[in-house]
This record gives sequence, C-alpha cells and structure tokens, in this order.
Amino acid sequence: MIAKDIHYIGVNDHVVDLFEGQYPVPHGMAYNSYAITDDKIAILDTVDRRFGDEWLGNIKALVGDRAPDYLIVHHMEPDHSANIARFLGIYPDATVVASAKAFDMMQKFFGSGFSANKIVVGEGSTLSLGEHVLSFVTAPMVHWPEVILSYDTATGVLFSADAFGKFGALDCDEEWLDEARRYYIGIVGKYGAQVQSLLKKAAGLDIKKICSLHGPVLCENLGYYIDKYKTWSSYQPEEKGVTIAYASIYGNTKEAALLLAEELDKRGVKHVVYDLARCDITAAVADAFRYDRLVLASSTYNADVFPFMKTFIDHLTERNFSSRTVALIENGTWAPMAAKVMRSRLEGAKNITYTEGTVRINSALDEVTRREIAALADELAK
Repeated sequence: MIAKDIHYIGVNDHVVDLFEGQYPVPHGMAYNSYAITDDKIAILDTVDRRFGDEWLGNIKALVGDRAPDYLIVHHMEPDHSANIARFLGIYPDATVVASAKAFDMMQKFFGSGFSANKIVVGEGSTLSLGEHVLSFVTAPMVHWPEVILSYDTATGVLFSADAFGKFGALDCDEEWLDEARRYYIGIVGKYGAQVQSLLKKAAGLDIKKICSLHGPVLCENLGYYIDKYKTWSSYQPEEKGVTIAYASIYGNTKEAALLLAEELDKRGVKHVVYDLARCDITAAVADAFRYDRLVLASSTYNADVFPFMKTFIDHLTERNFSSRTVALIENGTWAPMAAKVMRSRLEGAKNITYTEGTVRINSALDEVTRREIAALADELAK
C-alpha cells in the first residue's frame, strides 16, 4: 500500500528491449497503474496492451466483487492507455475521467470517445471518491498535449503521469538518477519550458509522495528529485565534467579522442567517452546534458560528418541543447570539413561557447596534433 487506500496495480516488463523503439532498457520497464479504494473506487491509468491480463488480474485481486467507479486517464501514450477499451468491456458502468484532448485521442486510438460515461476535467477540477478528493492539474506537452496530473488532498500523493519517471522495471535494484536522467533528457527534454511551468504549479502543493507512470514511488527527500527536474528543464549543466563523443572510420579519430581523455585524466578532469557507432546514443546524449563541456570528434565523410555524429548532434539540438562549452576535433585526408559542419549543425543551440582551439587531424595524429590535443586539454581544464 502506497498510502491509506492507495494501491499499486502496475506491471513489470522484462521482454521489451527498446522502449518507444529507440531507448535500450536492459533492466526492462515498469508500467505503473494505481487504485484508490474509497467509497468510490478509482483506477488510475492502464498498462501496455501486452500486459492486460496481468493488470486486470491485479484489479480483480484488489477489488474482488466490487466494480471500479472511475478510470482516470492521465496520459494517452499506448503504454498507459492501451487497455481502456478492454477495461470498459469488463466494467461497462465505470466512468472515464480525462482531459478533452485525451477523449479526442481515444476516438483516434479506439474508434470511440467513450461518450456514454465520461467526465472531462481541466485545471482545478476535482473528483471526490469519499475521503479522498483528487484535484487535477493540466500539464500540456509534458510531454503530450492531453496530459493531466492529479493530487490527492487527503494523503498528499501526486500522480505525476510521465513526469519523474525512469527506465527500468521495479523489481530491479538500481539507482534512480542515471536512468531517470536518460529518461527525462530523451523523452521529456525538449519541453523544458512546459516542465518549468508544471514545477511552479507543483510548488503550491504539499506533496508527500510522487507516483509516476514509470519507475518507483518517490517517498523521501522529494526536494532532491524536484531540484533535478529544475536543473534539467532549465538546460543548465548538472555538474562539471567533459563528455567526449567521437565518430571514427579507421581508428585515427578514435585515437585522438582517447588521447584527449588521457590528457584530461592527467589534469584531474572528470570525463566520459562515447564511440557513437557502438554506444547507447541515448546515454551519450544524457551525459552531454549532464556535464558542462562537450567535445565532438569526427571524421569528414562525403563533405559532411560521419553519420553517427550527425545523428548525435540532431539528438542534442532536438532537445534544446544549450549553455555549454564545446570543443571540436576534425579529421580529413584531403578536405577536412567536419569542424565547420558540426559547428553549423549546432547553430540553433543557444549560449554555446567554443574553445579557442580546434584540432585538425590530417589522416593520423602527428607531433603537432598531439601538442594541440594537450593544449585543448589545458583549455578544457580551466
């Protein structure tokens, strides 16, 4: 039990390999659903369609012969909404509670807006279940336009939709931070202004626990989690350090990137290194947002950059990468273009400061470029 009358009825998924078709999830995913058993019973969100039987079994085990009175839909992504129609097939008298945009989406997903029994809620709407009264908060574009959150005034529990979520099933023992950061930057990161707006609304609530649609229930030191969201959504670096991301064809650009890492290590500078052709690019993106300095090292390829670097920079700019120091290393045998292209691809990023030194490698490292890399390490270490 999460709080008085509030129960967890979600499921763990250890089959999925790529969440939303792109995010590696080696520890699976949790699709969270909750129930409030008061004078009225409310089910809060469904789960991914593949786990409908398990989820419905969880409901039955909790409520027995009682029929839920409400199904509250906070978010319409299919990993949370896929079983709405199936739920209503079993509990046809239940009333669906959602935003107006969510009902429009139900029509698109299911061919029905479930107009027979529905309550449309918006900012400040309330729903009484008895002792528990839910107050609704709109959260458009966190990270879909229909999203609502609900706050239980009786217990101080905030049902936060996808906000404060993380990758990983609940039966895996892992720290919240790294997978929550990767989740936030990858999925919600574009919508920092909207998250900031939501945090201002949340500041007026006496929140005791946060129940997200992914990840654990957050019960203690809530200020820590909220502060992380404030940092991430403002696009400020989380800590000092250097992310080195490289794209190499025959290994010479890789050698330069690893040499820079060695030089930074000598200077006591925290750093991480990613081979963009082989790494989890979502982790590389998360660390680019985590640290205050970024090094991009790429071979020139078809008068452009190597495709993995192009994809990486696109991931950054799509998520409003800003307020960082960036260094460039380029390689090219006859017409080096990578530095110019990488810089042009970052033109839309705000408050980017470039290092004075840009390293140009003509095919392979030599004594000159080795000295330039050492000088670049000095500059990054300042």
